[in-house]
Amino acid sequence: MRRTVQSALLMLTGAGLLHSSLFTTLYLRYVKEGLRPLLVASGVVLIVLGVVNLVLELRGRSRGGRAGHGHAEDGHAEGGHGHADHGDHGHDHSRAPKVAWLLALPALSLLIYAPPALGAYTASHASTKSAPPVRQTRFEPLPASTAPVPMTLTGFTNRVQQDPAKSLAGRAVQLSGFVTPGGADGGWYLTRIIFTCCAADSQTVKLRMYGPEAPPANTWLSVTGTWHPAGALGTKSAAAGLDVHETHPIAQPVNAYTDDLPLTVGS
Repeated sequence: MRRTVQSALLMLTGAGLLHSSLFTTLYLRYVKEGLRPLLVASGVVLIVLGVVNLVLELRGRSRGGRAGHGHAEDGHAEGGHGHADHGDHGHDHSRAPKVAWLLALPALSLLIYAPPALGAYTASHASTKSAPPVRQTRFEPLPASTAPVPMTLTGFTNRVQQDPAKSLAGRAVQLSGFVTPGGADGGWYLTRIIFTCCAADSQTVKLRMYGPEAPPANTWLSVTGTWHPAGALGTKSAAAGLDVHETHPIAQPVNAYTDDLPLTVGS
């Protein structure tokens, strides 16, 4: 691989990073929102390095051509005994290993074809980690005038298994997430995938849904229901499940890899 091609790959990769992080939201499929400035900076640096590398290569070729012409003239003047200067004995150190061509694939994918977002397959895969419960010792009272109560999947799970006041007993809640099939019994889960830093450390939060048939996998839903009685509410024996009363399809959030509250009640 010639040095000019190396420069082109650097600029192509930089352009891909800028495309995904500065002009679109595709970067949210790979990393958390807070890393966007670093991606933009990395894209700019790669483009600058590619340009500098290309300029140096072109200047080196230009100087080498002039030097070679001068040596040839000197040789003829001294009786034709001119010798080319092969300081590297024929080895071109400006070339990179051929395997470096593989760098073009991720660069092109950022510009042409972005991998699909993580979804039901990832959430149901055996190697996917489940987000550990967050230990809480105090829970704010649920608003008495709000029905259903918008909650995150994590917040619902924590109250089911840790709230000694059993505040979820009989209370309707609203949750949102995407559908993950539950297996041969036809059950399904409302799911969120959460990035701690990036896709490599993703964790899942899944709640078992009871009632209607499983919608298609990866369908984003707003779900209203009440806690499905299983185990002792307010203790670790309580299962985090929901008796579904209503479901409404919703658009996938722009930043899908967080455990956020539903945007609107009943939407």
